[in-house]
Amino acid sequence: MKRDPKLYRPNVGVAIFNEAGQIWLGKRFGEEGPYAWQCPQGGIDAGEKPSKAARRELFEETGLQGDCLEKLGKIEPWLYYDFTPEALKSKRKKWNFIGQRQKWFAFRYYGDGSDVDLTAHGEQEFSEWKWANLQSIPETVVPFKRAVYETLVTEFAAFAKPVNAPKS
Repeated sequence: MKRDPKLYRPNVGVAIFNEAGQIWLGKRFGEEGPYAWQCPQGGIDAGEKPSKAARRELFEETGLQGDCLEKLGKIEPWLYYDFTPEALKSKRKKWNFIGQRQKWFAFRYYGDGSDVDLTAHGEQEFSEWKWANLQSIPETVVPFKRAVYETLVTEFAAFAKPVNAPKS
């Protein structure tokens, strides 16, 4: 389906993989139920490059930065999702978009989790976090984002292997 990019808020998403090949998921603050988990994501500021926005959002939502991270790759095309009518109502107060278009980046995290700080930016996006199997993540996100997460499973599959595992 051809989409008009001007109708979608420019956004980045960040997939963080640990040395065991698991992906970082945060539980959206104030949300309950089976679809409350997702990867860090956020808007691209005016004039900001997507790669810079990815690092900024990563720090703001997880506290992670610097030497503990290695950039692994990105998904070239924009990935799109539309807001549900309910989400659209609440979002219309902030901006006038029908959904989001995202550039996705993958990073390897070398650490034990002790440097994760969900309040690093002050405005808390997540109430808790966990490591998960990449294959399981489409079932943990709100259904309107599911197609994007299914793309992550395919595009970032190579990063979901232990670091010291033999390459196949």
